[in-house]
Amino acid sequence: MSAPAPPSAGAFPSPPGGFAPAPPPTTRRNTEALLLGGAVVITTAALMLVEASQDQEITWDLAKLGLAYLALFGVAHLAVRRFAPFSDPLLLPIVALLNGIGLVLIHRVDLADEQTAAYNDWPIPSPDANQQVLWTAFGIALFVGLLVLLRDYRTLARYSYTLGLVGLVALVIPALLPSALSETNGAKIWIRLPGFSLQPGEFAKILLIIFFASVLVAKRELFTAAGKHVFGMELPRARDLGPILAVWFVCLIVLVFEKDLGTSLLIFATVLALLYIATERVGWVIVGSLLLTLGFFIAYNSFGHVRVRVATWLHPFEDYNNTGYQISQSLFGLATGGLAGTGLGSGRPSQVPFAKTDFIVATIGEELGLIGLTAVLMLFAIFVVRGLRTALAVRDSFGKLLAAGLSFTIAVQVFVVVGGVTKLIPLTGLTTPFVSYGGSSLLANYALLALLVKVSDAARAPAPARRREQAPIADAPTEMIREREHRQQASARGETA
Repeated sequence: MSAPAPPSAGAFPSPPGGFAPAPPPTTRRNTEALLLGGAVVITTAALMLVEASQDQEITWDLAKLGLAYLALFGVAHLAVRRFAPFSDPLLLPIVALLNGIGLVLIHRVDLADEQTAAYNDWPIPSPDANQQVLWTAFGIALFVGLLVLLRDYRTLARYSYTLGLVGLVALVIPALLPSALSETNGAKIWIRLPGFSLQPGEFAKILLIIFFASVLVAKRELFTAAGKHVFGMELPRARDLGPILAVWFVCLIVLVFEKDLGTSLLIFATVLALLYIATERVGWVIVGSLLLTLGFFIAYNSFGHVRVRVATWLHPFEDYNNTGYQISQSLFGLATGGLAGTGLGSGRPSQVPFAKTDFIVATIGEELGLIGLTAVLMLFAIFVVRGLRTALAVRDSFGKLLAAGLSFTIAVQVFVVVGGVTKLIPLTGLTTPFVSYGGSSLLANYALLALLVKVSDAARAPAPARRREQAPIADAPTEMIREREHRQQASARGETA
């Protein structure tokens, strides 16, 4: 029995590229749309639970909030599908769910404030949930505008010094203004004008991240130059400490004159993280930690408001009716929530001052319990991890540092907020990103999201295919094949004749 003949060279021709064709790139936008739909369902169901628990009925106001929420994120999804089609499909849905949870809790505290006002015959306050929806609309408009206008995020590096100067000026302006135009609850962090108020530190952090990411790429050799070796670690040279000393000095000014511990800690920690990512040297972390400790020691021994903040942190119940009231009520609310919480609409979160802004984490802990608070923290953790994965995947150094800085600043801000509410660290006055009530915070964080989406789109987009002018090598006939084909054709012509 003869063996089967081998297949001829033309039986299985190679594909046009000489290799098996690559599968078409997937944008995962349908996955994003599905997740956004889930966020809408969760938010609407939570609003219904709050209404049913508080008023024992469901009003048409819920329909307005739910439809507005659906329309806003539908527009955001269409913008991503058009202008950043390969971006990470989890970033926008996570933000939508966090924003929705914040909207639910703000609406819940609104109802409690209305009940308190009616009981005491006070004027009924206007609901902040409607205002939060409006700020969300402005935030998404800014998000869409950045996606449309910022075709290539790397153009930001060209204007890094200008953006850094604008961020520095925005950070310092509240300290120079009179207290009537800038101070709230002892912290000078606002710019107040008739009918308009702004917290410039929220935008300054993004501008400074862009500046330092660009500087670290352009001047990398300055920060990686060899220094002294101490205990097996390479410390930076003394003459290279200028940039971090400047950041330390600015943060100290913010802490002293604006009484804003949160912003100073956030900016310094983010810059320190960028230095470590850019150089991979532990020495910068050690130097930065020493500077941070020195700055806190100077502020504690020089300024009374810092000592009061520390005393309140260590012993909140000693001055319960004054400085310790806020943190004490927060701890009581978290203890009341326990593991599973009191249920949406069934707690008393309005007993905590600033339950919609600085202490909205206490509201989550009371009504959703440790389980609900852990779920919210997991959403933030996934967001940060996806941002860091974007930093690893993107091809250019500026994009890597920009994505890492934006992700790290969210992580630090959440840690500082939760640490302050749970008495792990002193209170700082920062807001929870995408969750707390406030226009400046929402606008700044949606701008942050737009930049991260742009970097993610560049990281996940397929590389452009190169055109081949000649036939692939695998399909080009050799001289032997040409001679065999010529003989076969000559033989065929002889048989025909």
